[in-house]
Amino acid sequence: MADTAHPSSASSALQLLHGPAPPPGPESRPAPQERTPPPTAPPPSPRSPQESALTVLFAASVVPQERRILTAIPGPRSQQLMARKKSVVADGVATALPIFAASAGGGILEDVDGNRLIDLGSGLGVTVVGNAAEAVVRRLSAQATRFTHTAFSVTPYEGYIEVCEALAELTPGDHAKKSALFNSGAEAVENAVKIARAYTKRQAVVVFDHGYHGRTNLTMALTAKNMPYKHGFGPFAPEVYRVPVAYGYRWPTGAENAGPEAAAQAIDQISKQVGAENVAAIIIEPVLGEGGVIEPAKGFLPAIRQFAADNGIVFVADEIQSGFCRTGQWFACEDEGIVPDLITTAKGIAGGLPLAAVTGCAEIMDAAHAGGLGGTYGGNPVACAGALGAIETMKEFDLNARAKRIEAIMKARLGAMAEKFDIIGDVRGRGAMIAIELVKDRATKEPNPEGASALAAACHQKGALVLVTGTYGNVLRLLPPLVIGEDLLNEGLDVLHEALDGHV
Repeated sequence: MADTAHPSSASSALQLLHGPAPPPGPESRPAPQERTPPPTAPPPSPRSPQESALTVLFAASVVPQERRILTAIPGPRSQQLMARKKSVVADGVATALPIFAASAGGGILEDVDGNRLIDLGSGLGVTVVGNAAEAVVRRLSAQATRFTHTAFSVTPYEGYIEVCEALAELTPGDHAKKSALFNSGAEAVENAVKIARAYTKRQAVVVFDHGYHGRTNLTMALTAKNMPYKHGFGPFAPEVYRVPVAYGYRWPTGAENAGPEAAAQAIDQISKQVGAENVAAIIIEPVLGEGGVIEPAKGFLPAIRQFAADNGIVFVADEIQSGFCRTGQWFACEDEGIVPDLITTAKGIAGGLPLAAVTGCAEIMDAAHAGGLGGTYGGNPVACAGALGAIETMKEFDLNARAKRIEAIMKARLGAMAEKFDIIGDVRGRGAMIAIELVKDRATKEPNPEGASALAAACHQKGALVLVTGTYGNVLRLLPPLVIGEDLLNEGLDVLHEALDGHV
């Protein structure tokens, strides 16, 4: 950020760290006392220069980085807005947390009633670089003063090309790559299917149990879970076939066997029930997000990737949730050395702005005819500027390393909780994409969706935003911004521990 002045003196840093004074008025409950790290927390480590810089640049300058509960959740202002929402917004547009945002940054979301919640959801995994990240705001503001839209298919602009150049650099593989930009993850997946069909001249698409790929008609067909995504919306697009995934925790013969056994089953089903020669694309999330933060057991992805290569099938890695440093690597498929033919991205790509992409082998990407890809708003210039700012931030502050540090903290804390609370059946995930699966009985592994909902509600009341997910609705998913401070992260985990204490 050569054109940005960084605070250099201790006094300047402290001034930024404290941020604006909180609004006047007494709190409805005593302020929390200074927190002592619980014995389950990892030993404290010295602050790195990067940690200090991020604290100044993100955490403090946007909203004070402290949990604060002034009202019940939701507060009176949020309740008023919810009543207005009910009168004019379709009931199908539901909200997980009944508060309305006023500001957000670092690891804090402040609502319209002045409550500050620790953000362990990142707006469904989007705000990897935090809300209102300096480079994102700087770049998109500059672009917005020049022009906000031309339609790239009518009058192109450099920002679109710059984003595609960055994607060619960052995505796995050293082969020639090209990209096309869209507005949402579902659009990206739809267009990946179009490209694969154009390239292979085949129709069938193979997806996996517990997978999620979007809410359009085709991507609903690709998605496994019925409620709330698919129920009542059929019939769905044809030529979609679903096969097993290596869900280690629930694999009948044990997690250690899940990788090779699930791969063998999937390949057998594709070969015998679909015919490999009919398959245009195999689409999989390297870490299945909405399905419950499922990491396919080791060996599964390489086997499926090799099967695709051996049979001329386009292998598509859906990295919409797991991409852009979320798992401690630029893309989660890198964990096992997977180089996909096509990779779909969205969420973390643009610092909160709507942008998505399909990136892949130039030969495959060029299979679609001229005019066959695109859309009015795809690759909007302001969103492209935001993406360049987000990527600048990821590189400058090594957010892959920060994701790994977040993983170390969360897994240590959650592992200790699992030893204490039998409701936790599994702790899993990578980087800042971590989850606990809740069960009624560890022996039977019966899912406990009621427990997940109760714990999430308790966390919300105590000031931590967590998400419920999974095919069975029994998984608590933690997706903090990668710029969250370690003290704040630990405090959020304290809230979860207190919720478990009170509800188990």
